[in-house]
Parts: sequence; structure tokens; C-alpha cells
Amino acid sequence: MKKEFYLLAVMALLTACGIDMPKETYTSYETMTVKKSDIVFPIKFSAKMKGENDVTIQPQVSGQLMQICVTEGQMVKKGDVLFIIDSRNAQLELEAAEANLLAAQALESSALLEYEGNKNLYSKGIISQFMLDNSKNAYDRAKAASSQAKAAADRAAVNLGFCTIKSPVTGYLSSIDITPGTQVGPGTYLTMVSGNANMHAEFSINETFLDSRVSSSDSKTLKSLPDVTFVMKNGTEYKRKGRITSIAGAVDRATGTIACKATFPNPDGELYSGIQGTIIVPFDIKNVMVIPQAAVVRLQDKSLVYKVQPDSTATAVIITAEASGNGKDVIVTSGLNVGDQIVTIGANNVQEGQQVIF
Repeated sequence: MKKEFYLLAVMALLTACGIDMPKETYTSYETMTVKKSDIVFPIKFSAKMKGENDVTIQPQVSGQLMQICVTEGQMVKKGDVLFIIDSRNAQLELEAAEANLLAAQALESSALLEYEGNKNLYSKGIISQFMLDNSKNAYDRAKAASSQAKAAADRAAVNLGFCTIKSPVTGYLSSIDITPGTQVGPGTYLTMVSGNANMHAEFSINETFLDSRVSSSDSKTLKSLPDVTFVMKNGTEYKRKGRITSIAGAVDRATGTIACKATFPNPDGELYSGIQGTIIVPFDIKNVMVIPQAAVVRLQDKSLVYKVQPDSTATAVIITAEASGNGKDVIVTSGLNVGDQIVTIGANNVQEGQQVIF
């Protein structure tokens, strides 16, 4: 009785002095019932852009580079002149080959006349079969020599044409790290023309991912795949969607991945060869358990959620889950069942056996 009297007196004194007594507080929790639903699951892959027609420009003949007719980054059309190599030697070789061709053709004509004459003489019994055969062989040799001379003249004409280097495709030029006066030849890198009306984003897919989501790489399957997005390294999303147009038919043994290609239209030239970024492929996943990421409590290497029991208390259960790709939800693969009630908001504050529904 005295203790209770003293306690009441202390409380009255504290109240009279304006001091608030501590009140019992309740933490607010929100719960949800687990169910299955469909979700769009964005898968991300590192990618590198390459022009649809990236062509390395190299000389076909040796000589001194006389003129550079273009500048770095310039847009060129198919057939535009890019470089000019000293053509004087090639011109002389062509003239010599043409002269040899004329001489060979003259010899061929003479051999033919002799052979035709010998055929007439042989028919009259004036010459022997041996002489006729000799004239025939001489004509055949002259004809072969004429063909060889013509091939040499054609080759010389082609080599002269190679002295003027033209663009094989329409596109943009890359860097030009060579100057006029440099001695060049086959294998000398001059520049690259990137035909970028369409751009290919090259990326690799893990073979297990491909097996589980893409059954084959035939044209029908490729057409059924969703549009993809390209995000540049600075986080900018390219405004046009692309399509997966190629899936390699073999797995890289070293990496266990399969090479893929997504094609993007590039009418404004915003994409160029060599840029890197991320390909995002959205896949529809049907009939999976999706819960908020806030409901998952991380404890070392385990993922826990608090399941609400019939008496409104919470019990921790271990789950396995994978990210949904949207940054807000996770896909539960084990540990929960449809119809289970779990704590969402406030899960990090729950203690085992605590009452969470009042």
C-alpha cells in the first residue's frame, strides 16, 4: 500500500511539474498476401556497337600516297574517291602490257594465216600431215600467248585503277593517321568506312539463359523476341528500339556464352562504331511469386521474410529470390507459398514472435 501510494505521489508530482510520462508506442506494419502474377523481367548485357558495313580501307598496290581527298569523320558515298596513290609506274606497266598484247595478237594472226594455208595445201596433197600439225601447234601457242598478254594488260589496268582508292560503301570515315608522301602498300591501314544506316550491337548471352528463355535461333524465334533497348555508358537511352537479328549457332568454349547481335536503325547518325553500352532485353515471365524488395531482410548470406502466423505474430522464414530488374520487387523461387501473409513495410523492425497485426 505504501509503495503504491509513493508511486502515485511521484506520478502526481511529475505531472504537476509538466513532465510527460513515457507512453507505450506501436510500430506500424503493413502486410500482403503472396500470390502469383506475370512480370516483365529486363535482362541487361554489355554491348559494343558496330556499323552494318564497317570496311577497313587498305591499298591493293604499293606506291607513294599522293593525295588524301577526304577528312576524318566525313560522310562519304559509295564510289567517292578517298586516296590517290602515285600511278606513274602503274601507267607505264599498262602501256607495256598493251604493247605486248598487240605484238601477241599479231603473231596469233600470222600463225592463223599459216595454219589456214597449210590446211589448203594439205587438202591438195602438197604438204605432209606433219607440217600441218606443226602449223596447228604454232597457232595454238600463239593464241595462248595472246591470251596471256591480254590477262597481263587487264591486270595492269586493274592495278592502275587501284591507285585511285574509292569508298566501297556509304558511311562515315574514322581517323586518318597517314599523310601524303608516305610509302604505302597492301596491308597499310588508311582508314575505316562505317556504313551506319543500321548499327549492330554485339553482345553475349549465357548458354543457360538461352536454353531457359530462347528455344532456338531460327528466323521464327527471332521474330518472336521482344524489342530491345540500348543504353549508352552515360546513361542516355537511345530513342529507337532494336531487334535481335542474330544468335550464333555455337557456344564459345572459353566463356560458355553465345554471341548475339541486335540491329538498330540509325537514320540520324547518332550511333557510331566502337561505342559501348548496355542492351536491355525485356522478357515476360509468367506465373511467378513477386514480393516487394522492402519485405526482404538480409542476414549475412541469407534472405528472410517475416511470415504472419494465425495468431498475428511474425516468424522469419528463409527464401531464395532473384532480382526482378525493376529495382522494387524480387521474384521468390522458394520458401513461400501462395496465400502466405508476409510483412512488407517495417519488416526490418520486426522481431521473432512479435505481434504485427493489432
